[in-house]
Amino acid sequence: MYSFMGGGLFCAGVGNILLIVSTATDYWMQYRHSSSYMHQGLWRYCVPGKCMTHTDSIAYWDATRAFMILSLLACFIGIVIGIMAFIHYSSFDGFDKTFAAGILFFISCFFVLLAMAVYTGVTVNYYGKRYGSWRFSWSYIMGWVAVVLTFFSGIFFMCAYRMHECPRNSNSR
Repeated sequence: MYSFMGGGLFCAGVGNILLIVSTATDYWMQYRHSSSYMHQGLWRYCVPGKCMTHTDSIAYWDATRAFMILSLLACFIGIVIGIMAFIHYSSFDGFDKTFAAGILFFISCFFVLLAMAVYTGVTVNYYGKRYGSWRFSWSYIMGWVAVVLTFFSGIFFMCAYRMHECPRNSNSR
C-alpha cells in the first residue's frame, strides 16, 4: 500500500512541477513570421528581443488558462491529502484520504486534458491554416507529460485504496 502511495506522490509531485512550469512559461508554440522565430505561451508572446502580454481576451486562451489553474489546484490539494494519508494524519477521519487523493489526481488529469485538448484543437485549426512553419514547443509537451503523470498518480492511489479496503486474508488457502 505504501509503495503505491509513494509512487503516486512522486508522480503527482513531478506532475505538479510540470504543470506549474508549463502554465507559467512562454513556449507553448513557436512559429516563423517575417523570417524570424516567435514563440507564445498562455500569458505572453515573444518576438526577437522582447515579450509582450496578451492583451486580447481570446476564449481558448482563457479556457486553457482556467483549466490549467484548476488542474494545478486539484493536484496540489491531492498531494496534501495524499501526504496526510501516507503519514496517517488523524484529522478528517470522516473520509478516506487515499480515495480522496486518487479522485483529486483524476480530476487534475481531467482538467489538464481539457486544457490541452482546447489549446490543441484551436491552435491546429488556426495556425495550421495561416502559418506554414509552426510547431508546438516544450511548455506544451510538459503539459501532456503532466496529463500522464497525474493519471498514474490517480491509478497508484486507487490501487493503494483497493489494497487498504480489501486486504488479503492470510488464513485462506
